[in-house]
Amino acid sequence: MAEVGFYQLRTTALENALPRLLQKILDASHRVRVVGASEERMAALNAALWTFDAESFLPHGDIGEGNAEHQPILLSNESADPSANENNADIVVTIDGVEPVMLAGVVRYLDMFNGNDEATLRAARQRWTRRKAEDHHVSYWQQGEGGGWEKRA
Repeated sequence: MAEVGFYQLRTTALENALPRLLQKILDASHRVRVVGASEERMAALNAALWTFDAESFLPHGDIGEGNAEHQPILLSNESADPSANENNADIVVTIDGVEPVMLAGVVRYLDMFNGNDEATLRAARQRWTRRKAEDHHVSYWQQGEGGGWEKRA
């Protein structure tokens, strides 16, 4: 079974936290697919990835732009083919409460959610319970005051 990490955002917005996490993923020579709830959300995230740090570059593309197989970071929304792994990602990041589709070759899933919203937190707890029941290796990370991640479970 795959490893599933739950990442509770507490101190910064997703648009600020995700680029730093994606940089660490790329630095470790992984490929990643980021899946959100809508095309609009992913377009906003695409813009955030271009502008998050003037001193660095995160190579990425949107699934609608073509050439997905060449993208180390591929952005898609949940209406895209859930069984496809167009960029041969071995890590999938889901946002906006999107349920991941377990794909061959993917060894780790990251579920990022806003931990300051009670309804979102409840939904994340339900996803945690489902992943545990499916026998995935589950971990829980909480964002600390400085924006770093602290493992909680």
